[in-house]
Amino acid sequence: MASTNPTRKPRTTAARPAEPEEDFDEPDVSEAEAQEVEAVNKYVTARLAGVDDTEDDVRIIPPGAWRQSWQRLLNGGQVDAFAKIVLHSEDYEVYLDLDPTNEQFGEMVSEAAERAGESLGKSSGPAPSSRRTRRR
Repeated sequence: MASTNPTRKPRTTAARPAEPEEDFDEPDVSEAEAQEVEAVNKYVTARLAGVDDTEDDVRIIPPGAWRQSWQRLLNGGQVDAFAKIVLHSEDYEVYLDLDPTNEQFGEMVSEAAERAGESLGKSSGPAPSSRRTRRR
């Protein structure tokens, strides 16, 4: 005979509740732009500068929607493969033609995050302990 735990809630197969809508109150993002991000193919528009100082607008998937496997491509230095995934298929050729520097590519990603209402602030990491450890 199986024992049951009266304090444990039974599992349900009900659908998960809808996620709360994100609040896009940043000054750089209008409500209409935020809705466009959600509604139109999950792309935002950002300016990409090239090595000869030419600029063009490209459509990019906002950083908050990047898969971890895509991030590994970027961290592994495979920027072209990463760009082919996150940029709109029609804008990948623009990226190749502009041949941006790493700094210019990073600026485009930052602008895309701002337009999507996301923050790419640096994490300070865990705070060091105020207690000293005793040496043996």
